[in-house]
Amino acid sequence: MTQDSEQQPPKIEFPCEDYMVKVVRDTDDQVHEFVMEVMRRHAPDLDEERLKHKPSRNGKFTSVTFFILATGEPQLKALFEELKAHPGVYMVL
Repeated sequence: MTQDSEQQPPKIEFPCEDYMVKVVRDTDDQVHEFVMEVMRRHAPDLDEERLKHKPSRNGKFTSVTFFILATGEPQLKALFEELKAHPGVYMVL
């Protein structure tokens, strides 16, 4: 079986409901507040009751999964860049 070299990843159609954003951050409360403030600003319709928190095994990190209404690539790019610029945020997926 050969893979088609022309195959492209699926395109996201905007607006996209329930777009998942996962943030791996320090467990620190100040970092949590920063992440929440950024998410609220870039995704004002954020349903905070749907957040999923998962601490790391040693408790140093927490991953938080958000489900947002993605309105377009500019929104997602700005959101990801702002989150990744903080030293207490290690990964944004």
